[in-house]
Amino acid sequence: MQTSDETVVLVDADDRAIGTAEKLDAHRRGLLHRAFSVIVWDSRGRQLLQKRAASKYHSGGLWTNTCCGHPRPGEPVEKAALRRLGEEMGFSCAIEWLGVVRYQARFDNGLAEHEIVHVFRGLYDGPVTPDLAEAESYQWCDLDDIRDAIAAAPKCYSVWFRQYVAEQWPMALAPPIIHT
Repeated sequence: MQTSDETVVLVDADDRAIGTAEKLDAHRRGLLHRAFSVIVWDSRGRQLLQKRAASKYHSGGLWTNTCCGHPRPGEPVEKAALRRLGEEMGFSCAIEWLGVVRYQARFDNGLAEHEIVHVFRGLYDGPVTPDLAEAESYQWCDLDDIRDAIAAAPKCYSVWFRQYVAEQWPMALAPPIIHT
C-alpha cells in the first residue's frame, strides 16, 4: 500500500479551515477535509478517465475522473488541482471552478473519505503521459459509454466517480463541443 507524509487541510461543514492532519491519519479517522476533482474533456465531448494505480492507499485499480487530490496547507485549491493534473496525467490545461460536492465513504481496508470536494473542469486535446505510480492507464470516453460501463460493473469505478455520474455532475460539467 502506498503511504504518504502529506498533510491535508481539515475543514468545518462550511469549508473553513480548522487545522491540518497527516493524510493517511485523516483517512483512517474519517476526518472532514478539503479535496478537489478535475474532470477534463476533449473537443469531441469525451471525458478523460484514469485507472488509479493498484498501489494507491485506497481505490487502487479503479477507474475514476481525470485527477483528484488534496491542497496543501496554504495552497489555493485551483493551484493544487493544476499541480496534481501535471503530476498525475502529465499535462496542463486551463481549468474552471464549478462548485463543491460533499463526499463520504468507507473502504474495505478500514480507510474512509470525508471530503468537501472542489470540482473543476478543463478542455484538452493534447498528449497524455500519466505517472504510472499514480495512474496505470487512461482512456477517453463518451458519457453514455461511462454510464453503461458503471451500470454493468460499478465496482470497477471509484465511489466518488460513481456518485458524480449518479448525480449527473459529468453532464453538467461538459464544456461545449468544439466542431472543427
